[in-house]
Amino acid sequence: MCSSDLDALERIKATSSHIDYRQIAFVDRQGLSAVHSGTQALGTYGALAFKNGAVAGNMLRSLDVLRAMRDFFEKSERADLGDRLMGAMLEGLAAGGEEGPVHSAGLVIVREVAWSVADLRVDWHVDDPVGALAELWERWKPQLDAYVTRALDPTNAPSYGVPGDK
Repeated sequence: MCSSDLDALERIKATSSHIDYRQIAFVDRQGLSAVHSGTQALGTYGALAFKNGAVAGNMLRSLDVLRAMRDFFEKSERADLGDRLMGAMLEGLAAGGEEGPVHSAGLVIVREVAWSVADLRVDWHVDDPVGALAELWERWKPQLDAYVTRALDPTNAPSYGVPGDK
């Protein structure tokens, strides 16, 4: 972690309410990361910072969950970011996941624009929210670049074959 990451983390911690109950994980555009797990996080908790990534979790079956997620993310460095994130979530589940049932999952990706290029959520699923999220990602992934292009330069966007389209 470089000093600017440490400074940013310290500013967040200094200005956040109830920081001892919070977990923070972030990665900057140079791939430097920083993490925090407050001492009041629930159950088995932890966070790992590494080059180009960070993982954090609470109520985990074991800290092996975090290591499995990190290992998958690191070994898949040439894959699409969304695929790497989904794969890391699935590996975390395979390594034990959470202590209790998992009912929700989310995926947010920000890249060359100021807004999220993917913001997918499963807010309640009885059996497999991560699997349902993976299905959403597979449907969204082929469209992602076209939506970014349309937002940045609609004249260069692909045709959608709808009224008003070229």
